[in-house]
Amino acid sequence: MSTFQLDSHYGRFGGCYAPETLMPALIELEAAFVEARAEPEFRERLRRLLRDFGGRPTPLFHAERLGAEWGLDLWLKREDLLHTGAHKLNNALGQALLAQRMGKTRILAETGAGQHGVACATVCALLGLDCVVYMGEMDAQRQVPNVERMELLGARVVIVRAGQRTLKDAINEALRAWVGDPDAHYLLGSALGPHPFPTIVAFFHEPIGKEAAAQYREQAQTDQPDLVLACVGGGSNAIGLFRGFMDNPEVALVGVEAGGTGSAPGEHAARWAGGREGVLHGCKTLVLCDDDGQILATHSVSAGLDYPAVGPEHAQLAEQGRARYLSASDDEALAGFAALARFEGILPALESSHALGWLLARREDWRGMSVLLGLSGRGDKDLATVLPLLGGTR
Repeated sequence: MSTFQLDSHYGRFGGCYAPETLMPALIELEAAFVEARAEPEFRERLRRLLRDFGGRPTPLFHAERLGAEWGLDLWLKREDLLHTGAHKLNNALGQALLAQRMGKTRILAETGAGQHGVACATVCALLGLDCVVYMGEMDAQRQVPNVERMELLGARVVIVRAGQRTLKDAINEALRAWVGDPDAHYLLGSALGPHPFPTIVAFFHEPIGKEAAAQYREQAQTDQPDLVLACVGGGSNAIGLFRGFMDNPEVALVGVEAGGTGSAPGEHAARWAGGREGVLHGCKTLVLCDDDGQILATHSVSAGLDYPAVGPEHAQLAEQGRARYLSASDDEALAGFAALARFEGILPALESSHALGWLLARREDWRGMSVLLGLSGRGDKDLATVLPLLGGTR
């Protein structure tokens, strides 16, 4: 008999591959989520905080100048305008309220690009919770402003110097810390990990897609776009956006992952280009690994996409043929960044820039069509990386 109330799988993907010591905490988390999701008072408190503190609904912006330049009708879902500068606040607020409901006073978190860490530090300051954020040394070096923001908000940032010193290694250390501290709550930042995390994270990001679908109908005065497009690292912003359109088979769904600098192992983080079924961080999904199951090194100009696995719901959507997952190179992402900055006055996060760069490189395929693209975050955090590569100065 299952100890969980909800289905822990997405087809053959997902599951709960967790140490026995964590199972009581995972079962407790799922039970709290099931109760809270059905409780009007919880949902209303979350809705009010997302509105009054976070700034939801975020706008849907008609990018007319860039769309005209590329020969298509371009709409941008502006999660970069959410408080803290990225979609990550949706899930951080929801899970922090769950933690309070369970009587937890301490939050453990991981971060790659820093936006999830900033969101966690922010909501912990708001709700009076202790916060510890694990971050790979390489990511901390290229995301200094976000490290400083986390510390100013009262979080303790633990720099991880093991492995590649990126997001994978930060998750490793956060999970190890949780094993030794089950009274804390691990606030996982993407739609992956052991059940119930993929279910919970996707649920808290559903407002992205629900808002975007309603806003598109009102502003474009047509039923749906031809294409809904988002970047995919672990996949939290993409699954939130896709859920607003998933039931309409006429809308194409495309997730864009990190193509890096080449196709060899260690040069990219493109799971659909070189991955295979495997288990990482508590769930069965598509993983970049060798014949022996050892995790391969990854690379991306974007810290948030520099991860060797993907959320299990995305793996299922690809297998079903409902969504396609393709890649954009570092250079294409930088071109997308520059184009949005110069034509629309918006600095996108390097994560979102991959979706923009993919669209720029393939704009002839979508000429004359309507494209709704998710801007998962803003690019202020990436200036130290972008400026030298685009010929700026430091």
